[in-house]
Amino acid sequence: MTPAQVALAWLVAQGRYVVPIPGTKTPKYLADNADAGDVELSAAALADLDALPAPEGGRY
Repeated sequence: MTPAQVALAWLVAQGRYVVPIPGTKTPKYLADNADAGDVELSAAALADLDALPAPEGGRY
C-alpha cells in the first residue's frame, strides 16, 4: 500500500462523520485512492499512527 492509501485509511478509521475527499491529477492516483477503501488498519497500526508527532514547518 502507498503512504496516501494509509493516510486515507487512517482518516476513514477516525469515525463515521469523517469523509476524506482526496484530490488527484492522474487516473493512476485516482485508482490508488479508490483502492484505499480496501485497506484495513489494525488497532495496533492505528495506535502507532496516532503516536506519530505532529508535522512541523510549512507544507511545501
